[in-house]
Amino acid sequence: MREELLYRMESAYREDFEIKAFHFGGTEKTLCIVGSLRGNEIQQLYIAGCLVKKFRKLEEEGRICRKHGLTVVPCGNPYSLNVRKRFWAMDNSDINRMFPGYDKGETTQRIAAGLFNKIQGYKFGVQLSSFYLPGGFVPHVRMMRTDYQDIGLAQLFGLPFAVLRKPIPFDTTTLNFNWQVWDTKAFSLYSRSTDRIDPQGAELAVSAVCRFLARMNVITDNVYGGYESTVLLEEELLTVKSQASGLFVPLVSSFTSVEKGQPLANIIDPLSGEIISQAVSPDVGIIFFAKDDSLVMENEILFKIVGKLHK
Repeated sequence: MREELLYRMESAYREDFEIKAFHFGGTEKTLCIVGSLRGNEIQQLYIAGCLVKKFRKLEEEGRICRKHGLTVVPCGNPYSLNVRKRFWAMDNSDINRMFPGYDKGETTQRIAAGLFNKIQGYKFGVQLSSFYLPGGFVPHVRMMRTDYQDIGLAQLFGLPFAVLRKPIPFDTTTLNFNWQVWDTKAFSLYSRSTDRIDPQGAELAVSAVCRFLARMNVITDNVYGGYESTVLLEEELLTVKSQASGLFVPLVSSFTSVEKGQPLANIIDPLSGEIISQAVSPDVGIIFFAKDDSLVMENEILFKIVGKLHK
């Protein structure tokens, strides 16, 4: 294992801002994994640390094949993690909306430029990503529809779903999109949680990455199981929104099968304790995303559902 300082920014008031990477195996730029880019991505940081531990063991046992090189960047935004803010504390900007960056621009643009300059040129890239809403996901892998995507490769992770997202303008500044444009096969890996450590979910993510690498003959590892991934277009997911604001009491969780018309959640008046609205399933399907925040505003996304795949 070799540790490298990828980017440093001096600070007058606290420790310097530093992004570090850990390299394993040979010199070929085979795979780069980027962990938390946002300050609430605790699970993503934890998964990245688990991968560092796993790759170190594989390297010590000589199970990284030929000259293949693996790189893990556990955290690209330590300042936001330290102050527990999802975005950059000074201007609330998102580093994952700043790629490929600009080395003479705003602070987060400079960070994105410094990081992207170091992680270009890899054959594969995996970002341990998170959704903008708090909640639980079915573990899945995503790719941007850039005409450079290879959904067959995404299925090699063996997660329940492989999702294709049609990019809208601000998606063109994400790490996933820019990796693909610069000839890296890029995947966004979503775990079940974001701001809480989920050891079982982390184990699933580590197994998925190792399964992919074993199937690509990058490592030799006994990774069993996995799913035959179902390919979804993101726009095919059914969205259930709140009809009122209040206290949110979910009745189902992610990866739960539901029937058409089944109650999914109650919204409670915080003063009277009465149910003022109920969210119901629009169709038969599987809960893909379930909000877990206790407060809800009107017209807020509560659930994403995978509807019937064959009607």
